Amino acid sequence: MTNERTLAEVSIEELIPHRGRMKLIDEIVRVDKETAVTESIVKRDWPLFEEDSVSPFILIELAAQTAGVCVGWEESIIKGKDIEGRLGWLVGIKQARFYLDRIPINSRIRVSSKKSFCFENYHEVTGVAKIGLQVIGEVKLQIVHPDSD
Repeated sequence: MTNERTLAEVSIEELIPHRGRMKLIDEIVRVDKETAVTESIVKRDWPLFEEDSVSPFILIELAAQTAGVCVGWEESIIKGKDIEGRLGWLVGIKQARFYLDRIPINSRIRVSSKKSFCFENYHEVTGVAKIGLQVIGEVKLQIVHPDSD
């Protein structure tokens, strides 16, 4: 079953389970079944925030949530499945490179997450984070999601 909803008609909360201060994504820029692009503004209530900036380790979570948007879009919006509690788990960080020591408050971070490898319910996702044109981090994540039968 294919659902004909557009991105403008879908909320972030429909695609990822994160709520409160753990929901880091502010906007979905683009999404399809292979890739998602999101934007987030660094806020004081974020995990890993100290003084006036956040640790670049937060980019791992941003890439994972952005991947969740992609998976949620494919399963819920394209396939019409009920995804509550079935999106998946971050089970490994295969690679992480950070190019800033700290990310200042109010920075607008754009993250692109792309499925780079899939086998059954295992996915590898490549994430790239930028502020403007500057790449600030690159990660490769391992994600497992429950069988969707």
